[in-house]
Amino acid sequence: MAEKEFAPGYYKVIRTIDTFTDWTGKTVSWICVPLAIVVFWEVVARTVFNSPTIWAYDLSYMFYSALFMLGAHYALKRGAHIRTDMLWEKFSDRTKGKIDFYAFILLFFPGMILLFGASVDDAIHAFTMGERGEQTAWLPILWPFKSIVPVTAALLLIQGTAEIMKSWFAMRTGRAFEHKEGGEI
Repeated sequence: MAEKEFAPGYYKVIRTIDTFTDWTGKTVSWICVPLAIVVFWEVVARTVFNSPTIWAYDLSYMFYSALFMLGAHYALKRGAHIRTDMLWEKFSDRTKGKIDFYAFILLFFPGMILLFGASVDDAIHAFTMGERGEQTAWLPILWPFKSIVPVTAALLLIQGTAEIMKSWFAMRTGRAFEHKEGGEI
């Protein structure tokens, strides 16, 4: 099937999802700012004032977890997830498309759907019960933190839709839809 046989809407869906992922991924990166402020304040409070906070530990792991989780869809778009490059680079674009297509169908989508379903229930439970963390004396509310997991699964499902469409394109045309940057982001 030649590239021109793909409907214009096909490309538009991919580009729309990728644009959404770029925007949300860059927005999520701003979580680094409050994370840095919290860690900086804790270091100052501990070393200068000899008065550690009861909240900085909780906020730092929550911010870092949010950054890590909510950035996963952006990493997926950029091709930054782990692969065995020594094997992968030897495959043709068509073979890569086939591997990715079937991996998305058999592993990725079922896993993300299960994660979404289970984590929505957990977040709702945390909200309705007023669940609080018990690791520190601060006892932070947990529903915002637990809500990150279903949001992450939803974002990954959205970007996964674009990725499976790109895989289908590569499978059908023998050419990659786009070159992924990979590596660090």
